[in-house]
Amino acid sequence: MAASVSELSGLGLLTWVYPPGLVDRVVAACGCAEQRKRLLPARLVVYFVLGLALFSPAPYLEVMRHLVEGLRSQGLLGAWHVPAKSSLFRARQRLGSEPLRVLFATTAKPMATEATPGAFWRGLRLLAVDGTCWDVADTAANEAAFDRPGSGRGTGRSAFPQVRMAALVELGSHAVLDAELAGCRTGEVTLVARLPRSLGPGQLVLADREFLGVPLWQAFTATGADLLWRVPANRVLPVTRQFRDGSWLSQIRASSDPARNEPIVVRVLAYRLKDQLGEDAAGGYRLVTTLLDARRYPARQLAALYRERWEIESVFAEIKTHQRGARVVLSSKTPDGVRQQIWAHLLVHHALRELMLRTAATRGLDPDRVSFTETLRSARRSVTVTPGSFSP
Repeated sequence: MAASVSELSGLGLLTWVYPPGLVDRVVAACGCAEQRKRLLPARLVVYFVLGLALFSPAPYLEVMRHLVEGLRSQGLLGAWHVPAKSSLFRARQRLGSEPLRVLFATTAKPMATEATPGAFWRGLRLLAVDGTCWDVADTAANEAAFDRPGSGRGTGRSAFPQVRMAALVELGSHAVLDAELAGCRTGEVTLVARLPRSLGPGQLVLADREFLGVPLWQAFTATGADLLWRVPANRVLPVTRQFRDGSWLSQIRASSDPARNEPIVVRVLAYRLKDQLGEDAAGGYRLVTTLLDARRYPARQLAALYRERWEIESVFAEIKTHQRGARVVLSSKTPDGVRQQIWAHLLVHHALRELMLRTAATRGLDPDRVSFTETLRSARRSVTVTPGSFSP
């Protein structure tokens, strides 16, 4: 007897990280559970959307064939057949982006342990925030929702609308822990300001210089997290107390008028990087931190630690270059479809990173020594729907 498609599970990596029971609960919580039996039940559509991200930029029918080829070879499909592309498109529309967003919010938690190389420093979990943009299909609906940036060539505009994304990343595992999406005219600072909801004590957040503003600093420190952020070149930070390691205490304010607000005490580190010849490079770096104890948190170690912030750029490259495909434009013609695709890419990346972390732990390796592209290829080979033994 052929298995019902609504009773299928086992999409390799995807159902290991996102088991069918969890997917069903999320779908139901979002009000997307079907009221009648469909050729494409919501659970299968969730895995199909994840499959589109995993096999990007493969077309609809090819991805669906990947998902069910194991059943076909075992003669378990019965009368069920791969739906037409139009049916798959409508199923994606019915599902929407919210179940993918909620599934990500439910599962995107820190992965690293204190045994994970490079994940902690002096007991603090290392995180970073930054932003990136996604090119999306050039449709009137997408342009109205997301706008498009200038082309950088004067009066012209970019060929594609863009979605701006801000992300919070665990540096030791490369796991994206939280993300915010908006049109490209929304600034990164605005989006990053929504990420403190995922922070707490015992964490050290690294950020680049464009984020150093008192309101954002206060929002992050209110969570109990510690900060290590770069300072804009024009920021004046007078010395109020000098330490032996060259760092000093200073103050930052929300306004230039001291009567209008209380100063925030920060510790400042200044240093230069070496060029390829071992000489001091032009310019220098200044960082500010909430870690005020110069003995416990030496300036030289903090300066070296800040280089880890670049790991978040590697995370964006993993998702947008290797997983999505270099220069691939998100294909959805509607804003909700675009959001659905982005959440799916984040979910797939999270699953890949969880697999990589476990692989590294088993082999006693730093997760950085496990190849992302090899893991991606392995995951693609593992994805086949197999019969489940549970009721939907």
